[in-house]
Amino acid sequence: MSSSFEIGCPDVTLARASHALDALRAWVEPRDFAGWDPYDALNSPVLDVLSARTKWGRLACIQAIKRLPVNIRPILLTRPGHNPKALALFLEGYVKLARASMNEECRLHARRLIELLAAKRTATRSGHGWGYNFDWQSRAFFVPKGTPSIVCSAFVGHALLDAYEFLSEPRAFALAVPISQFILKDLNRIPAAGTFCFSYTPLDHYAVHNANVLGASFLIRIGTISNDACCRDAALRSLLYSMLHQSEDGSWFYSERPGSRWLDSFHTGFVLEGIRRFLCLGEAQQYRAAYERGRDLYAERFFLSDGTPKYYDRQTYPIDIHSPAEAISFFSGEPGYSEVAGKVLRWTLNNMLDPSGYFYFRRTRCLTNKIPYMRWSQAWMFRALTNYSTVLR
Repeated sequence: MSSSFEIGCPDVTLARASHALDALRAWVEPRDFAGWDPYDALNSPVLDVLSARTKWGRLACIQAIKRLPVNIRPILLTRPGHNPKALALFLEGYVKLARASMNEECRLHARRLIELLAAKRTATRSGHGWGYNFDWQSRAFFVPKGTPSIVCSAFVGHALLDAYEFLSEPRAFALAVPISQFILKDLNRIPAAGTFCFSYTPLDHYAVHNANVLGASFLIRIGTISNDACCRDAALRSLLYSMLHQSEDGSWFYSERPGSRWLDSFHTGFVLEGIRRFLCLGEAQQYRAAYERGRDLYAERFFLSDGTPKYYDRQTYPIDIHSPAEAISFFSGEPGYSEVAGKVLRWTLNNMLDPSGYFYFRRTRCLTNKIPYMRWSQAWMFRALTNYSTVLR
């Protein structure tokens, strides 16, 4: 573990985390978990027209709205919405809270989130999945609203399995099972050296490591519960693709595709989270040393000595709320790394928490973007705070 992290008082940090969690709940629950998103520009009927529905027009609109530190969405007629990934992250958190405290209110919130997820699913040829509640344009491809992705569906799937395993919610398991068929049969496979990488959506052939490992981690989990050899085989083969591409220092590029070979904080955390799920199930034990190498690199390279989370391995700014949120979630559950989680959490509470209870989007050297995004900021910090509070308690 990195020696640069000073030891803080865990009891004080835990108390602050619990207080912040209560304040965040008081902020999100009256809004029924609906809100805006950094990438929802094309939900505006005004910008939909101004973009001319072209690649570069869409990109310009999305980036302009994302970078603005002032929220002009009401002027652009963009309404707050339910984002399935946000719903999944909230569900994961409420399951932990209900399990830890036997709180009936938390169980009711979990059931509400399951019903919202059921209403937001998208049927596919072989099963169903979940996508974002807005059109999304990247440099690589265009994804229409609702198109299921492996990342969104994996997070939903894990949250549903949590609700099934820990709260005995049969509806959650019924919703989770068809996700495996979507991943196995509807996504494209990018072959490489006897292995393959799952595509991001059914519409592309883009190999992304964190997406691939997250999808594989859901398959190994549902395959274990259901005793499904097809899920297990596909999970191990797709995991091998990303393990073969791990660098000697323990890192993974975002993608092997030209123009996408960067190292960033939270996507590194996603990869490690996925591998850890395999190891916790007793699978892929041959990768334990590689996992530990990646974990140590994550702890040592992506944080300053005071707990400041860096976005890239060689660049601190912009400080994005995703970076501390994923670090707190990951290291809270990693034996021997609670100091790292506590240090990052203290920095986040000191620098990214609004007095009203929500968390800010980003900090740059010159300003702080305080727009209260529901998925990108509140859902991720809700997950982080529930992980920290329930694991360490």
